[in-house]
Amino acid sequence: MDLKHLQSFIRIVEFGSLTRAAATLDVSQSLLSRQVRQLEMELGTHLLERNGRGVSATEAGRQLVEHGRGILRQVEVARLQLGQARGAQGGKLAIGLPPSVGALLTVDLVMRFRERYPAAQISVVEGLSASLLEWLQLGRLDCALLYNPPVNTNMRYRHVHSEPLYLIGSPRSGRDLPDSVPLATLGDYPIVIPSQLHSVRQLIEADAARYGVSLDITLEIDSVRSLLDLVERGVGYGVLSRNAVLARRGAHGLRAAPIVKPNIVTRLVVATPTQRPVSTITERTLELVDEAIARGILDPTFGAIPDA
Repeated sequence: MDLKHLQSFIRIVEFGSLTRAAATLDVSQSLLSRQVRQLEMELGTHLLERNGRGVSATEAGRQLVEHGRGILRQVEVARLQLGQARGAQGGKLAIGLPPSVGALLTVDLVMRFRERYPAAQISVVEGLSASLLEWLQLGRLDCALLYNPPVNTNMRYRHVHSEPLYLIGSPRSGRDLPDSVPLATLGDYPIVIPSQLHSVRQLIEADAARYGVSLDITLEIDSVRSLLDLVERGVGYGVLSRNAVLARRGAHGLRAAPIVKPNIVTRLVVATPTQRPVSTITERTLELVDEAIARGILDPTFGAIPDA
């Protein structure tokens, strides 16, 4: 498969138009059409279909785009690694961070990266841990920090941080929070919680089921910022780490009580794919992450988020 043909096909799908893709790539439409036909002949399936607005990918075409992006990224990584082996300074990587971690870590990481490796490039991508894991497997990311990932033989995991979970409320929630909340009583509180794609939701439900606790889930919402806005307005209570609360600008009025008996602890790990070598610049970046965690960047004070 010609990588130039693959790159052209991805651009066509992204633009939804042969005309726009040709203009961007500075080639003729007829050349792009020939490249697509060549790909279709090699793969034995149709990749594009016409619609009223231009063209769109078939199901096979969408799969090719998904895998093709990872393939092209790995070719770029290989090129950079070979350059490093020849003594070239620099490199390029993409790291994935959960939003609550990104809010505390991204600026520090990027500034220190630029200071130490001015010839290198870093891309920071935020998303739910489940999404970051998928992007790692597809080759879109070189490494990621994940919360509570499932066992996966295609991934290397290294534990870097643990955070207890808290019940988060506000004076408008209808009742004062105690100093701590036993898991057995968690069902007494109406919970606003992320969807089941969220690692915190999976962790809470697993522990609740293990101890026979029935949760009162009032509302599902994946945006932590919006979830906390609703908690502050008294819609219900949240179950999050305190870092997730800190990531929200302005946590005035929120109160946090640790969940106890047992404590529910969320684990943060560094993940890298086993099927690909870890590049030098990725190793150096993860060293910066370790340094930041060692300095306590994920263990800040919470003057604006007092205990209940």
